[in-house]
Amino acid sequence: MPDDVLLSVRDLHTWFELRRWGFVRVGFVRAVDGITFDLRRGEALAVVGESGCGKSTLAKTILGLHLPTRGEIVFDGRTVQSQENLRWFHSRVGYVQQDPYGALAPFMNVQRILEEPLVINGMADRDARVRRIRGVLEEVKLTPVDDFLPRYPHMLSGGQQQRLVVARAAILEPQLIIADEPVSMLDASVRVEILQLLRGLQERYGLSLIYITHDLSTVRHFCERVFVMYGGMIIEQAPVANLLQNPRHPYTQALLAAIPDPDPENATRFREVPPGEPPSLLHPPSGCRFHPRCPAFMPGTCDVNIPTNFEPSAGHRVACWLYDESRQVAAKAPPRP
Repeated sequence: MPDDVLLSVRDLHTWFELRRWGFVRVGFVRAVDGITFDLRRGEALAVVGESGCGKSTLAKTILGLHLPTRGEIVFDGRTVQSQENLRWFHSRVGYVQQDPYGALAPFMNVQRILEEPLVINGMADRDARVRRIRGVLEEVKLTPVDDFLPRYPHMLSGGQQQRLVVARAAILEPQLIIADEPVSMLDASVRVEILQLLRGLQERYGLSLIYITHDLSTVRHFCERVFVMYGGMIIEQAPVANLLQNPRHPYTQALLAAIPDPDPENATRFREVPPGEPPSLLHPPSGCRFHPRCPAFMPGTCDVNIPTNFEPSAGHRVACWLYDESRQVAAKAPPRP
């Protein structure tokens, strides 16, 4: 693994067995189905897709909360699936959950919530723990600190709860933070503050960051690269500017078209959206998983073969048969006499 790569994921599959009446096997829900990528040190990466595409399962599998069915996860040169490496890994990664209230123990005050990971990871000096707790609360702007230390989660606003979750994720000074839709349950006025807070921590400490979201509009000023997931697979990946200016996959184009725009003319404009519903991950469609909803569907190709990653431009990869150069050349070739 190259020195500049912090996290390497190879051919990751996370399938959940589904049984009826407890013993009749129905099949497997293919929540994550063959994902490979590298995350560089200090890089912010966004994973985007609609609900049910496998984003959160990918995050939880990387964190070790789900066991992968197949594949390998390597962090800082060490495989993290083994039990002996998992605790070492957890001391170097932070997790920001989507629901801040549900992520915080209601019977613990702010000081105990932040002190617990320090105690678990062997910081025996109480004065050192207090200094670290006060420092991280100041970083996330929960000040004055003395006012917040004795408070319980129900005594905080939604934005303050999420700041506390971010503080807990940063308390061990991790190398990686995984944020799973950290602003989806917050008011619009608070979302920018939380994203700026995460970005500030990432830049200040050189953290790597995986940002899970369904909203492409929030990644423009937040991440360097973006992955688009659909049906448990990554279907497009590119630098953020390239993807937003020139989306290649029909699904990515639909996601961008759905971003709210304050233009008054939108009140009378109809937005085209892909017909149908996301695919069943228990019985996914053959070939490209987007083909039942795709406006560029090619019979005999899209519904038969799973597309590989094509690279229409440097650093921009897309899993779509529209960008198979061999097929394009064959289509342009003159017929044989």
